[in-house]
Amino acid sequence: MRVLLRLLRLFPVRLALCVLLAAALPACAVGSENSAGDERLRALEAKAQSLEESLAAFADENVALEGEVAALEGEVAALEGEVAALEGENAALKGEIAVLRQELEAAAAKAEWAFADKEQWPEKENERSPEEGDAVASTVRLAEEAGSAVSYVEHPGRGDRTVLVLPRQFVDGATPLIVSLHGFGGNSAYQSMYAPLHARVNARGFALLLPNGSRNREGSRFWNPTDECCDGGKSGENDVAYLTELVAEAEKLKDFGPVYLFGYSNGGFMAYHMACKGLPGLRAVASLAGTSYVEDSSCEGAPPVSVLHVHGTADDVILYEGVQSEPADGGDPAFYAGAQEMARRWSQRAGCDWPANPQPYAAFDFDQHAPGAETHTFRLESGCAPGITIELWRGTGSGHAPAYTDAFLDALVDWLLAQE
Repeated sequence: MRVLLRLLRLFPVRLALCVLLAAALPACAVGSENSAGDERLRALEAKAQSLEESLAAFADENVALEGEVAALEGEVAALEGEVAALEGENAALKGEIAVLRQELEAAAAKAEWAFADKEQWPEKENERSPEEGDAVASTVRLAEEAGSAVSYVEHPGRGDRTVLVLPRQFVDGATPLIVSLHGFGGNSAYQSMYAPLHARVNARGFALLLPNGSRNREGSRFWNPTDECCDGGKSGENDVAYLTELVAEAEKLKDFGPVYLFGYSNGGFMAYHMACKGLPGLRAVASLAGTSYVEDSSCEGAPPVSVLHVHGTADDVILYEGVQSEPADGGDPAFYAGAQEMARRWSQRAGCDWPANPQPYAAFDFDQHAPGAETHTFRLESGCAPGITIELWRGTGSGHAPAYTDAFLDALVDWLLAQE
């Protein structure tokens, strides 16, 4: 019993101790956890500080990069300014080129300013064009080297001499005469080298007259294919009268058959003008890179003749489509008819109608400077006056002075002599 009472007296103390001990144990545990958390916090703070330092370094690098980008943008802006300036200069140059082109086209509209593209002419040393004073002698030499006989025709007014190339076999009253007219700045020797008809005189049995135009103020020879004879910029010569009289003088030497005209560039203008004026005995005209003016009153009442118009679509001197524009700086207006219009005009004079959309009957590879079979040929012969043929040879891609092969010259001669 005493022992039990003693235990009961001790129980509250022990209970209190147990309660205190129980309360103390969790507190000890919390202190331990706080210590570990502090360590993690310090580690996180250290990481954060490291990240802040890295971000600060990145920010510095970003500032440097932004500076470089700003510098590059400045350079780009400067380059864009230079490009804009160059584009402005280019636009100005294009404007100047356009004005120059218009001036060239205006100049080319008048036949006496139709320059030949001599860059396409033969360049061999023994084929180069002669000096002007040697033109007649050089023409004679070329004809004699081809095995043809040569005579001279003297004009009663000018007193100059013109080369007449004769075939070895001449038939009185039947051998035809072809009159070959050079371009602006050329002469009979130029014409003979560019279109060597003299080399075909014997084989084809025709005679060839190679006249020289008069000189302008600069000394260049040309033909005046207008009714104006006294313009201060020209020589004042009446070339219709000159050529008519020259052919008449040639016929005093020989009894020719039909007469044909072939002209290149300015010579083509003149050939058409002679047809308008009615050269006696004329049967046909062939024009290469030459045409007539839009104003056509000087050709009213012209007799019908066969016409072959040869023209390149890439001709930048006498344009294939023709030109019609207002006068520049008070000068003469630049207007001349296109290739299709010339075919229409001469078919109309022959009583037939040139179609709006003609179809080619053949294609030929005549021009060495144009790809493929560039020359498309169109013909109108039905419905025209008896014996009249109107033909157009369109050279796709051919320029003002096509590099024609012998096949072209043979076809040209064939066409002329077929117009009987």
